[in-house]
Amino acid sequence: MASSGGEAARTRSRPVDPRLLRYARASRGFFLAIGVIAALQTVTIIAFAWLVTRAVVDAIAGAELSGTLLALAGVVAVRAALLWAREIVAARAAARVEAELRSRLVAAVGRLGPGWLAGRNSAQLAVTAGRGLEALDAYFGRYLPQLVQTVVATPVLILVMWWADWISGLTVVLTIPLIPLFMVLIGLATRAVQQRQWETLGRLAARFADTVRGLSTLKVFGRQHRAADSIRRLTAIYRRETMRVLRVSFLSGFALEFLASISVAIIAVTIGFRLIDGSLTLLVGLFVLLLAPEAYLPLRQVGVQFHAAAEGVAATDDVFAVLDAARDAAAPARAAAVPGDGALVLDGLRVRRGDRLLPPVSVTATPGTVTLLEGPSGAGKTSILAALRGAAHGEGMATYGGADVGGLAPSTWLAWAGQAPGLVAGTVAENVTLGDDAPDADLVGRALGLAGAGALDAERELGVQGAGLSGGQAQRVAVARAFYRHLRGFGPVIALDEPSAALDAATEADLWASLRALADGGATVVLVSHRESARAIADRIVRLDAAEVTA
Repeated sequence: MASSGGEAARTRSRPVDPRLLRYARASRGFFLAIGVIAALQTVTIIAFAWLVTRAVVDAIAGAELSGTLLALAGVVAVRAALLWAREIVAARAAARVEAELRSRLVAAVGRLGPGWLAGRNSAQLAVTAGRGLEALDAYFGRYLPQLVQTVVATPVLILVMWWADWISGLTVVLTIPLIPLFMVLIGLATRAVQQRQWETLGRLAARFADTVRGLSTLKVFGRQHRAADSIRRLTAIYRRETMRVLRVSFLSGFALEFLASISVAIIAVTIGFRLIDGSLTLLVGLFVLLLAPEAYLPLRQVGVQFHAAAEGVAATDDVFAVLDAARDAAAPARAAAVPGDGALVLDGLRVRRGDRLLPPVSVTATPGTVTLLEGPSGAGKTSILAALRGAAHGEGMATYGGADVGGLAPSTWLAWAGQAPGLVAGTVAENVTLGDDAPDADLVGRALGLAGAGALDAERELGVQGAGLSGGQAQRVAVARAFYRHLRGFGPVIALDEPSAALDAATEADLWASLRALADGGATVVLVSHRESARAIADRIVRLDAAEVTA
């Protein structure tokens, strides 16, 4: 991660983060198209200035203007068409890059696993994937096209001015560096305040999500008003940060416009004096004077559009940080092919929970057996299952079929159900077949029956987090999901964490019978339970205590 952090720090000072080209391939064609459009726009700018100059000079001389005016109308039409084309290209590129980065972000979070996600602000990640990436519309629609226009147009316009009148060209060369200098100074201030605003928005999202999640508990203890006050304070901070960003933006706009106006005025004054003394012709003087504002305009607009795109830039920093982390994590363990059926072996596995390192566990679970983990709360039973599915970090060895489980995607070998059912809005069947692209309706019914939920209608609609079911029903649907994954061949190892906590004795007995039957059919079952009745189906019992682990 150190290398990624250093790379991120280096790229913050660059106009375009090179990681954009690496992670968003759609942006490569965008830069090529915008470059071509910028070159054509530069030609139309020069042609427009020359034709206007020609028309004014011919009008003073009393010459025919129809040809010049017709050409001028054509140039105006072409310039308008190029602006339209730039908007279309930018809008399409923004949509494609947003979709690509969002897809890569979700895939990266999946690769990093729940253990990594547990230590992150999930609400802020959601804001980044949503509003943050949507802010790329301004980044691609305004900032990047203007940046490319500046790179292409500014040197060409300066060269044309120098060719027509070297004094005016020299004036531009001497004064134009002031604009990027002030842009850098103001940009550093803008990035700092914009980053604070973005971080405040992330904290606000996290606080709001936590408050909604625990609203019932807060209500019971009469603390809902304190939570609301906390959100109100964060909202006020976010409002102040937003106003600070706007103040810096207005200040930078004024500074850039002032510098450009003074520079153009200097050129205009020198041209005026030379027109008076006859050392410069009207044709050259007017042509150079019309080009002068256009030479400064791209740089000024880059500074203005940078502020409009600052939120998108901040969001991409967060996205790239996640993608870099996923890339670094994938490098050492690109590894392991998913093995066939085999033994699950834990050899001195010590799970780390915060600052606490749990005692080592050594156990072997083989196909056709039920391994029971029991012990008091806090002994580490749930932590063992968390380490197997990548939701907790551990020391020691954990292998399945001879392959390190750290190099295997849990979805390819583990059928798991935890203490929280983890249901989603949708039908019961959709919750049971979650993650299966080709659901098997017959297996859904069988899995529900094995879990003691055969009486539930598979087409019954559930609300958010499985609303509409009792606690025991929700738990049985979660167990049915694990059974379904095993029956579909997705999870040879079944790991259940307190699956009977909300069940009555009769339903619990049926569940134990189902587990025994699945084990006899070749499943490797790892069961966490404090129920004494679970011992009846266990082939091996591992006792975990807070101070020591015995088997």
